[in-house]
Amino acid sequence: MLFAQEEETILWNSGQRLSWANFKAEPPKNSEIAATTASGLSYQFSTTEENGKYELDYIISTFFYPNRSWYQPNICDEVILSHEQLHFDISELYARKMRKIMDNTTFTKNVKAEVKAIYRQINKELAEFQQVYDRETNYSRNIEQQLSWNKKIKEALAK
Repeated sequence: MLFAQEEETILWNSGQRLSWANFKAEPPKNSEIAATTASGLSYQFSTTEENGKYELDYIISTFFYPNRSWYQPNICDEVILSHEQLHFDISELYARKMRKIMDNTTFTKNVKAEVKAIYRQINKELAEFQQVYDRETNYSRNIEQQLSWNKKIKEALAK
C-alpha cells in the first residue's frame, strides 16, 4: 500500500509571523532573487440538498509551504522578511474574499464545478495581485512603497 506523505504547512494566523527558520527549501544556485514565499489557499466542502436548495459546509484555509519557500541568508534582512510575510497575508485576504463569495452564491446540483470555478477565479486574481505587489514594491527594494503596502494590507486584514 502507498500513502501520500502530507506536505508540511503553516496555517495562516494573525498572531503568528513568519521567521527565516520557516523557509526550508534550498535557494537556487546563482539566483538574484533574495527569497521566495510559497503560500496558497485550499478548500474542503460538503453539501446537503433539501427541496432543490444546496447548502454548503466549507473550510477555506491559507497555508505557507516551508519546503517550497527559501531565502538567501547572505542578502536577506527584516525588510525582506516583512515583504515575504505580506505575500502570505495577501493570500489570507483572498481566502476571505473566497469565503464571502461562497456565502453569497446560490449553488445548484453542479456545486462541485461551481466551487472549483470560484477557486480558480480567486487564484487567478491572487496571482495577479501578488505580481502588482512585487512590481510596485520592486520586491521590497522600494522602501516607501513597501511601507505603504504594509499599512494597506494590515488595514485590510483588520476589517
